[in-house]
Amino acid sequence: MCGKPIGHSLSPVIHRAGFAAAGLSDWSYEAIECAEVELPGLVAGLGPEWAGLSLTMPLKEAALALAAEASPAATAVGAANTLVRRPDGSWYADNTDISGMVRVLRAAGLDEATAPGGGRARAGSLLYGASPTVTILGGGGTARAALGAAAALNAWDVTVVTRRPEAVEELRPVAGKLGLNLRGVPWADAPRTFDVDAVVSTVPKGAADELAAAVTWQPLTVLFDAIYDPWPTPLAASAAAAGLPVVSGLDLLLAQALGQFEQFTGVRPAPEPAMREALLAAAAQR
Repeated sequence: MCGKPIGHSLSPVIHRAGFAAAGLSDWSYEAIECAEVELPGLVAGLGPEWAGLSLTMPLKEAALALAAEASPAATAVGAANTLVRRPDGSWYADNTDISGMVRVLRAAGLDEATAPGGGRARAGSLLYGASPTVTILGGGGTARAALGAAAALNAWDVTVVTRRPEAVEELRPVAGKLGLNLRGVPWADAPRTFDVDAVVSTVPKGAADELAAAVTWQPLTVLFDAIYDPWPTPLAASAAAAGLPVVSGLDLLLAQALGQFEQFTGVRPAPEPAMREALLAAAAQR
């Protein structure tokens, strides 16, 4: 695990629990403090015993540049959180934040469609299998992953709500590569954008607290809030009180680690119960 700062990361706990559960007693997972300018040298010095690297901020763009090949998703969003060593010694880049976000949103029921005559209805757009509508709060790196997840879930229209108009413009090329129709909305109008199938909040803690009392939730809208400490956020508590499915940054942390674990080790499926239990226990101690 590489990034800076890195001491707070729970990723080592998750992966080590996975190694133990899978019987990989000779595998290890270390946290390495590494700045962006240091990453090329670090990667170049890794021996063949290294199966891969997990990358967090500020290394995701730099990691992509070091790969000989990258997944379409990582290429589209311009960031990778995973480097996997290939047999020839080169590196393959992927972004399991995207696949992890898809996983947690699906688990919350986002891609459930309603067939004529019964089933689970959602607020409008998923009726009879139409593509989901998505609102993303924030315009940073996690918002890029959210755009990738929206595209993977066959969304077409995505609304991005930011405080800075230029942040939306920075995301337009990403949306274009993903085939998404992107609509930018100023933060003051955020409460009007919640009439969708999924709201994905990627803003820092406290930034969306004001919205909790301002929004009107629609039936069965899914909220994904990328924060996990403190939890629940006021926005998450508001959604839960309305009876809506809510997923957290902790859910994403696990989901993206599952994808990494499978690519690093070749063990499929990853031992999710053991990895989840270890993560929840470690998070509860903080």
